[in-house]
Amino acid sequence: MSNERRKTILQLMSQLLLAVGLVVGLSGVYLLMKYEQSSLFFSESYMTLPVLVTVTSAALLLVTGCLGSWVSLKDSVCLQGLFVYLLVVVFCVESTASALAYFHSVNLDTEVAPLSGVFQNYTGSSQDPNSRSVDAMQEKFKCCGVKGYTDWLETAWFNKTGGLWVPHSCCNVTFSSCNGTVHQPWQLYKQGCQVELERAIQFALKMIIWGFPLVFVVEIALFLLVAQLMRTHTPMSYQVLEKR
Repeated sequence: MSNERRKTILQLMSQLLLAVGLVVGLSGVYLLMKYEQSSLFFSESYMTLPVLVTVTSAALLLVTGCLGSWVSLKDSVCLQGLFVYLLVVVFCVESTASALAYFHSVNLDTEVAPLSGVFQNYTGSSQDPNSRSVDAMQEKFKCCGVKGYTDWLETAWFNKTGGLWVPHSCCNVTFSSCNGTVHQPWQLYKQGCQVELERAIQFALKMIIWGFPLVFVVEIALFLLVAQLMRTHTPMSYQVLEKR
Protein backbone atom coordinates (compact mmCIF):
# COMPACT_ATOMS: atom_id res chain seq x y z
CA MET A 1 0.00 0.00 0.00
CA SER A 2 1.36 3.42 -0.98
CA ASN A 3 1.90 6.22 1.53
CA GLU A 4 -0.72 8.36 -0.19
CA ARG A 5 -3.34 5.69 0.33
CA ARG A 6 -2.28 5.25 3.95
CA LYS A 7 -2.63 9.00 4.51
CA THR A 8 -6.08 8.97 2.94
CA ILE A 9 -7.18 6.16 5.25
CA LEU A 10 -5.58 7.99 8.19
CA GLN A 11 -7.62 11.08 7.28
CA LEU A 12 -10.85 9.06 7.19
CA MET A 13 -10.09 7.26 10.47
CA SER A 14 -9.28 10.58 12.14
CA GLN A 15 -12.64 11.91 11.00
CA LEU A 16 -14.24 8.81 12.51
CA LEU A 17 -12.36 9.51 15.75
CA LEU A 18 -13.85 13.01 15.73
CA ALA A 19 -17.33 11.55 15.30
CA VAL A 20 -16.75 9.12 18.17
CA GLY A 21 -15.54 12.01 20.31
CA LEU A 22 -18.77 13.88 19.64
CA VAL A 23 -20.85 10.83 20.57
CA VAL A 24 -18.87 10.26 23.77
CA GLY A 25 -19.14 13.95 24.68
CA LEU A 26 -22.90 13.99 24.10
CA SER A 27 -23.22 10.87 26.25
CA GLY A 28 -21.40 12.61 29.09
CA VAL A 29 -23.51 15.78 28.76
CA TYR A 30 -26.72 13.72 28.61
CA LEU A 31 -25.76 11.83 31.76
CA LEU A 32 -24.91 15.10 33.53
CA MET A 33 -28.28 16.62 32.56
CA LYS A 34 -30.21 13.58 33.77
CA TYR A 35 -28.25 13.46 37.00
CA GLU A 36 -28.69 17.17 37.75
CA GLN A 37 -32.42 16.90 37.14
CA SER A 38 -32.74 14.04 39.64
CA SER A 39 -29.69 14.38 41.94
CA LEU A 40 -32.06 14.60 44.93
CA PHE A 41 -32.94 10.94 44.42
CA PHE A 42 -29.36 9.63 44.51
CA SER A 43 -27.47 8.59 47.62
CA GLU A 44 -24.06 9.87 46.53
CA SER A 45 -22.71 12.71 44.44
CA TYR A 46 -19.88 10.68 42.90
CA MET A 47 -22.04 9.99 39.83
CA THR A 48 -20.37 13.18 38.57
CA LEU A 49 -17.00 11.38 38.41
CA PRO A 50 -17.77 9.31 35.28
CA VAL A 51 -19.26 12.46 33.74
CA LEU A 52 -16.05 14.44 34.27
CA VAL A 53 -13.85 11.61 32.97
CA THR A 54 -16.14 11.08 29.97
CA VAL A 55 -16.14 14.76 29.01
CA THR A 56 -12.33 14.83 29.38
CA SER A 57 -12.10 11.75 27.18
CA ALA A 58 -14.34 13.38 24.56
CA ALA A 59 -12.18 16.51 24.52
CA LEU A 60 -9.04 14.41 24.05
CA LEU A 61 -10.73 12.44 21.28
CA LEU A 62 -11.59 15.65 19.43
CA VAL A 63 -8.05 17.02 19.82
CA THR A 64 -6.54 13.70 18.72
CA GLY A 65 -8.89 13.48 15.73
CA CYS A 66 -7.89 16.99 14.61
CA LEU A 67 -4.21 16.15 15.04
CA GLY A 68 -4.68 12.93 13.06
CA SER A 69 -6.17 14.92 10.17
CA TRP A 70 -3.15 17.23 10.31
CA VAL A 71 -0.72 14.32 10.44
CA SER A 72 -2.28 12.91 7.26
CA LEU A 73 -1.33 16.14 5.47
CA LYS A 74 2.15 16.58 6.94
CA ASP A 75 5.10 14.24 6.60
CA SER A 76 6.48 14.87 10.11
CA VAL A 77 7.86 12.21 12.46
CA CYS A 78 7.42 14.55 15.43
CA LEU A 79 3.71 15.05 14.72
CA GLN A 80 3.25 11.32 14.20
CA GLY A 81 4.95 10.60 17.53
CA LEU A 82 2.74 13.16 19.31
CA PHE A 83 -0.31 11.59 17.68
CA VAL A 84 0.65 8.14 18.97
CA TYR A 85 1.22 9.57 22.45
CA LEU A 86 -2.26 11.15 22.47
CA LEU A 87 -3.79 7.87 21.31
CA VAL A 88 -2.28 6.15 24.36
CA VAL A 89 -3.60 8.89 26.68
CA VAL A 90 -7.07 8.68 25.10
CA PHE A 91 -7.07 4.91 25.54
CA CYS A 92 -6.31 5.24 29.26
CA VAL A 93 -8.89 7.97 29.91
CA GLU A 94 -11.64 6.34 27.83
CA SER A 95 -11.11 2.94 29.49
CA THR A 96 -11.37 4.66 32.90
CA ALA A 97 -14.62 6.36 31.89
CA SER A 98 -16.04 3.06 30.63
CA ALA A 99 -15.04 1.25 33.85
CA LEU A 100 -16.64 3.95 36.03
CA ALA A 101 -19.81 3.89 33.93
CA TYR A 102 -19.99 0.10 34.26
CA PHE A 103 -19.55 0.32 38.04
CA HIS A 104 -22.42 2.80 38.37
CA SER A 105 -24.56 0.80 35.97
CA VAL A 106 -24.24 -2.32 38.11
CA ASN A 107 -24.83 -0.45 41.39
CA LEU A 108 -27.59 1.86 40.17
CA ASP A 109 -30.25 0.19 42.35
CA THR A 110 -28.38 1.10 45.54
CA GLU A 111 -27.62 4.62 44.34
CA VAL A 112 -31.32 5.50 43.99
CA ALA A 113 -32.03 4.29 47.53
CA PRO A 114 -33.19 7.73 48.82
CA LEU A 115 -36.07 7.72 46.32
CA SER A 116 -38.51 6.22 48.86
CA GLY A 117 -37.47 8.70 51.54
CA VAL A 118 -38.12 11.68 49.28
CA PHE A 119 -41.61 10.38 48.48
CA GLN A 120 -42.27 9.81 52.18
CA ASN A 121 -41.38 13.45 52.93
CA TYR A 122 -43.71 14.80 50.25
CA THR A 123 -45.82 17.72 51.51
CA GLY A 124 -47.56 18.85 48.34
CA SER A 125 -46.41 22.43 48.91
CA SER A 126 -45.13 24.41 45.94
CA GLN A 127 -42.61 26.01 48.33
CA ASP A 128 -41.06 22.65 49.18
CA PRO A 129 -38.19 21.76 46.78
CA ASN A 130 -38.57 18.04 47.53
CA SER A 131 -42.25 18.10 46.62
CA ARG A 132 -41.57 20.09 43.45
CA SER A 133 -38.93 17.53 42.44
CA VAL A 134 -41.32 14.62 42.99
CA ASP A 135 -44.08 16.29 40.95
CA ALA A 136 -41.62 17.20 38.18
CA MET A 137 -40.35 13.63 38.03
CA GLN A 138 -43.83 12.09 37.88
CA GLU A 139 -44.90 14.48 35.13
CA LYS A 140 -41.72 14.09 33.11
CA PHE A 141 -41.39 10.31 33.30
CA LYS A 142 -45.17 9.73 33.33
CA CYS A 143 -44.92 7.65 36.47
CA CYS A 144 -46.53 7.45 39.90
CA GLY A 145 -44.91 6.42 43.17
CA VAL A 146 -41.66 4.51 43.57
CA LYS A 147 -42.89 1.12 42.33
CA GLY A 148 -46.48 2.16 41.58
CA TYR A 149 -49.30 4.40 42.77
CA THR A 150 -49.94 2.17 45.81
CA ASP A 151 -46.71 3.50 47.36
CA TRP A 152 -48.57 6.74 48.05
CA LEU A 153 -51.05 4.89 50.29
CA GLU A 154 -48.29 4.51 52.90
CA THR A 155 -47.21 8.15 53.03
CA ALA A 156 -48.06 10.74 55.69
CA TRP A 157 -49.27 13.13 52.99
CA PHE A 158 -51.86 10.60 51.78
CA ASN A 159 -53.23 10.24 55.31
CA LYS A 160 -53.51 14.03 55.64
CA THR A 161 -55.67 14.14 52.50
CA GLY A 162 -58.13 11.75 54.13
CA GLY A 163 -56.79 8.71 52.32
CA LEU A 164 -58.51 9.64 49.06
CA TRP A 165 -55.99 11.24 46.68
CA VAL A 166 -52.51 10.86 45.31
CA PRO A 167 -50.66 13.90 43.86
CA HIS A 168 -52.21 15.33 40.73
CA SER A 169 -48.88 14.78 38.95
CA CYS A 170 -49.79 11.06 38.97
CA CYS A 171 -52.71 11.72 36.61
CA ASN A 172 -52.42 10.30 33.12
CA VAL A 173 -52.71 13.26 30.74
CA THR A 174 -55.08 11.28 28.52
CA PHE A 175 -57.73 11.60 31.24
CA SER A 176 -58.66 15.28 31.51
CA SER A 177 -61.10 14.57 34.35
CA CYS A 178 -58.48 12.93 36.58
CA ASN A 179 -58.25 14.50 40.03
CA GLY A 180 -55.88 11.97 41.63
CA THR A 181 -58.49 9.89 43.43
CA VAL A 182 -57.47 6.33 44.28
CA HIS A 183 -60.99 5.17 43.45
CA GLN A 184 -60.16 5.61 39.76
CA PRO A 185 -56.69 4.01 39.52
CA TRP A 186 -56.99 3.48 35.76
CA GLN A 187 -56.61 7.24 35.35
CA LEU A 188 -53.20 7.20 37.06
CA TYR A 189 -49.82 6.32 35.60
CA LYS A 190 -49.16 2.63 36.19
CA GLN A 191 -45.36 2.65 36.00
CA GLY A 192 -43.27 3.44 39.07
CA CYS A 193 -40.74 6.28 38.93
CA GLN A 194 -37.72 4.20 40.00
CA VAL A 195 -37.89 2.08 36.85
CA GLU A 196 -38.17 5.14 34.61
CA LEU A 197 -35.34 6.99 36.39
CA GLU A 198 -33.03 3.99 36.19
CA ARG A 199 -33.88 3.49 32.54
CA ALA A 200 -32.91 7.07 31.67
CA ILE A 201 -29.61 6.89 33.60
CA GLN A 202 -28.80 3.40 32.28
CA PHE A 203 -29.20 4.60 28.69
CA ALA A 204 -26.52 7.26 29.18
CA LEU A 205 -24.22 4.86 31.03
CA LYS A 206 -24.55 2.21 28.29
CA MET A 207 -23.58 4.76 25.65
CA ILE A 208 -20.39 5.54 27.60
CA ILE A 209 -19.63 1.85 28.16
CA TRP A 210 -20.03 0.89 24.49
CA GLY A 211 -18.03 3.90 23.37
CA PHE A 212 -14.84 2.26 24.62
CA PRO A 213 -14.83 -0.79 22.24
CA LEU A 214 -15.44 1.55 19.31
CA VAL A 215 -12.58 3.82 20.37
CA PHE A 216 -10.35 0.78 20.87
CA VAL A 217 -10.98 -0.56 17.35
CA VAL A 218 -10.39 2.85 15.74
CA GLU A 219 -7.20 3.39 17.74
CA ILE A 220 -5.75 0.00 16.75
CA ALA A 221 -6.29 0.88 13.09
CA LEU A 222 -4.65 4.29 13.61
CA PHE A 223 -1.69 2.75 15.44
CA LEU A 224 -1.05 0.40 12.51
CA LEU A 225 -1.37 3.18 9.93
CA VAL A 226 0.97 5.56 11.74
CA ALA A 227 3.46 2.74 12.35
CA GLN A 228 3.56 2.03 8.62
CA LEU A 229 4.05 5.72 7.84
CA MET A 230 6.87 6.05 10.35
CA ARG A 231 8.64 2.99 8.92
CA THR A 232 8.76 4.55 5.46
CA HIS A 233 10.76 7.57 6.62
CA THR A 234 14.30 7.58 5.28
CA PRO A 235 16.69 7.50 8.25
CA MET A 236 19.03 10.43 8.54
CA SER A 237 22.50 9.66 7.27
CA TYR A 238 25.57 10.80 9.16
CA GLN A 239 29.09 11.27 7.90
CA VAL A 240 32.38 12.14 9.50
CA LEU A 241 33.59 15.60 8.68
CA GLU A 242 37.11 15.71 7.39
CA LYS A 243 39.62 17.85 9.22
CA ARG A 244 41.37 20.51 7.23
